[in-house]
Amino acid sequence: MRVPVSSRRMPSKTAKITPVTTEVNSLFVSPTQVIQGEGIISQVGKTIARFGKRPLVIGGNQTLELVASYLKPIFKQFNLTAVFDSYAPDCSETSLKTLTQATQNHQADFMIGVGGGKALDTAKLLAHQQQLPIVTIPTSGATCAAWTALSNVYSNQGAFQYDVPLLRCPDLLILDYNLIKTAPKRTLVAGIGDAIAKWYEASVSSGNSEATLTIAAVQQARVLRDILLQKSANALDNIGGEDWREVVNASVLLAGVIGGLGGANCRTVAAHAVHNGLTHIPAAHHALHGEKVAYGILVQLRLEEMIQGNQLAATSRQQLLKFYQEIGLPTSLEDLGLSQVTLEELRQAAVVTCRPKSDIHRLPFKVSPEQLLSAMVSTLVDN
Repeated sequence: MRVPVSSRRMPSKTAKITPVTTEVNSLFVSPTQVIQGEGIISQVGKTIARFGKRPLVIGGNQTLELVASYLKPIFKQFNLTAVFDSYAPDCSETSLKTLTQATQNHQADFMIGVGGGKALDTAKLLAHQQQLPIVTIPTSGATCAAWTALSNVYSNQGAFQYDVPLLRCPDLLILDYNLIKTAPKRTLVAGIGDAIAKWYEASVSSGNSEATLTIAAVQQARVLRDILLQKSANALDNIGGEDWREVVNASVLLAGVIGGLGGANCRTVAAHAVHNGLTHIPAAHHALHGEKVAYGILVQLRLEEMIQGNQLAATSRQQLLKFYQEIGLPTSLEDLGLSQVTLEELRQAAVVTCRPKSDIHRLPFKVSPEQLLSAMVSTLVDN
């Protein structure tokens, strides 16, 4: 039935219409392109060359020497004029200032980051600041830094300062298994420690979120954990084998997927916060990122057990202790080489970890530096 115009509800001329607003949630899920394979670098020259003619290649001194043999033939074939530059002494404000000048001097039109987490973080952050394309080439399975839209900034001495969210993931990620094979086994062990933290942190930081992509990220974190628990030991015994490739993929790629899908809802929690605090102890600088993160997972679970009385956390900790011992991850401060540090040094690390903006406060309960110190020290004897 047609409703007469006179009977319809019409807004008055003075009526205010309230706009519908929704929360903006920007996700940077993945690199624009991921290329992976055995000896794949030699086959992707054309893909690299599409980004420009004057790349600045950033890495550590040893890594630059190693990767130069892979990249120089590409540069020659496609007439690229490249400069290789070190990020030393760290992914720090000092290094970024020096590399900014190098970028301008070279008139670079894109970046190539090669190496481990700090080298890749430096290259990504520099590309972000200079608004240039970025290609990442990891040389080990130690972190998912080649994937993520995030960089961590440290002091020149290696103490964590702050992180910087980036506007996008890398434009191209090249995962060459032949290159990864050249890295010490210890780097992949550390990568396993860094990657497995995704489950223990994302499952906490996501809370009771019903957001579809958050749920997907947490479930992927569970899958990642299971892959690592099941395949890591065999992977480390058979470098280059099928399980090894799957563990590399899990540590470098799948770990990045989880952060991309989950975004702010699947950020780091206590495990990475403990890592950040430990970087302020000079004696801890020899330990790799993933080794400190792996120890941080044990501390997080200990906190859940101590403060919440969470017996599931206690069970999970015992499971991880057995796994760590099997593959060579640290289970205590002593394993990290910190048995001789003073109580005051540990207390200061705990204070740093509990700073107001620290991710440790994403735990569903409050943690004081004293409680954290107790949990850290307990790992010396309670394994």
